[in-house]
Parts: sequence; structure tokens; C-alpha cells
Amino acid sequence: MKKGSRIRKIFSLAAVFSCIASLSAQSVSEKSNANLEPVRNFELERYLGKWYEIGRFDFKWEKNLKNVTADYSLNKNGTVKVVNSGYDYVSKKQKQSVGKAKFAGNQNSGSLKVSFFWPFYSDYKIIALDSEYNYALVAGANKKLLWILSRTKTIPDDVKERYIQTAQNAGYDLNGFVWTEQE
Repeated sequence: MKKGSRIRKIFSLAAVFSCIASLSAQSVSEKSNANLEPVRNFELERYLGKWYEIGRFDFKWEKNLKNVTADYSLNKNGTVKVVNSGYDYVSKKQKQSVGKAKFAGNQNSGSLKVSFFWPFYSDYKIIALDSEYNYALVAGANKKLLWILSRTKTIPDDVKERYIQTAQNAGYDLNGFVWTEQE
């Protein structure tokens, strides 16, 4: 094989790999929530307490759950204790997951990292929050993790519509999004 032919082959392979890498990066970034902006002027103390899940994507850990709640309280070391619970209407059993959360950076930003399986942490970004801390829209690490939360078992239609619009504007495809039954 001639030297020029070899160089062309190397450049051709490099171009193919570069193209594949570019497409992979684009695909990952479309599914990632790294570019989502969390709420600013966040006050953790006001966010603590009980929240009712209004809607979510039905992923493995929450499949078949109703009456889902999330309870946030402060640990002595400054992290946040997270207690998620719900009733599995198929197995007819109460389920509970206990984890912890910590700020991902600036404590005035609604960007946290949450862990239910130490040492692994995942994104928890509050991307919409009303001024009274009654309703929240929370994004996970990818476009298949999203929650609408409320301090009560219901949410006004205008807030629900606004949060749906915010999610769609952020690139979420809400096919498969479920509304949590709260009794």
C-alpha cells in the first residue's frame, strides 16, 4: 500500500470516528438536563417538609405507585434527608426509599444532588417554584425524570399548565408522563 493511500485511509477513518462521536455527543446532550437552569434565590428552609407528587414519568422505582410523597428534613451535618414513599397498588404494599441530598454548588440555587445508593448521586434541579413554595417542577439527570410537586394533594390547573409548558420548552416529550393518584 502506498504512503498517500494509507494517509487518506487514516484521515477517512478519523473523519468517520469524529462524525460518530459528534452524533453521540449530540444525542447525549439532547437527553441530558445539564443545560437546565435551576431556580435562583432558593431557600432550603422553605423547601423542607412534605410534598405530594402530582405527576412524573413512570420509571422503575415508582412504577405502580399512588399516594406518593416526598419528605425533606435537615440532617445534623447539613445534608437533606429525603424520604420518598408511596403505595404500590399492584403488590398492595407501602414502599419507602430513604436518601440524602446536598447542594450541587451555590446554596442559593435550586440545584442539588440526591443519593439513594451511596456513593452514587444524581441531579435534582428545581426548575420552577412559586414564590410561596407551594408548587415545584423538578428535573432529574435526564429527560425521562421529571416531577410536579405540591404541598397539597391537588394543584390548580393554571399552575399545572404553566409547568407542563415549562417542561415542553425545556425539551421534554411528555408522552408517558403520568398523573399520580392521590387519595
